[in-house]
Amino acid sequence: MSLTLYFHPLSSFCHKVLIAFYENDVPFETKLLELGAEAEAEFLALWPIGKMPVLRDEKADRTIPESTIIIEYLAQHYPGPVELVPSDPDLALKARLADRIFDNYLQLPMQKIVTDRLRPEGECDPHGVADAKECLKTRYGVVDKSLEGNIWATGDHFTMADCAAAPALFYAQKVVPFDPQHQNLQPYLDRLMKRDSFARVLREAQPYFDMFPG
Repeated sequence: MSLTLYFHPLSSFCHKVLIAFYENDVPFETKLLELGAEAEAEFLALWPIGKMPVLRDEKADRTIPESTIIIEYLAQHYPGPVELVPSDPDLALKARLADRIFDNYLQLPMQKIVTDRLRPEGECDPHGVADAKECLKTRYGVVDKSLEGNIWATGDHFTMADCAAAPALFYAQKVVPFDPQHQNLQPYLDRLMKRDSFARVLREAQPYFDMFPG
């Protein structure tokens, strides 16, 4: 098979890419990264930075890192009926902006909180965690307002922005619950979780959720 995705089932950024694959039924195989000696060496040979996910396209002899770029690559080279990157330039720009907001402004502070819980005793960063929690609360309000009148992140059509939003909101609300005054966030997350692609990702991750320090 041409496409191989290097991933871990708990990784939010890997979830984002898996959703894109499942939305358009793109054939691929996976390589689970336990980060043991052999797997780590093989993975680092492909992508020395060592961040997952990474897509390897053997047919094109290309290695594609970064979740957003992987989705862009799939949209360009393995398109399907769901237009994750809109063909309309203005809509594409809107989807790309929302994608960056979910990644940079929700996923990153969420990961700060989660990784701090994995640190050895005495090496935690309570000030950094408090800042991350406040960031999430503020950004929930921004996202909630942007969802007014929308079915999906940017309107009526499911895009790459929703691929990013699903794991970002799923994990973020586990560490900083939504404020009830934000009336759009929970219904939107509910719709995402009922979407076949994300529901499949969550089913596949279920055996690993006990490892999540949330």
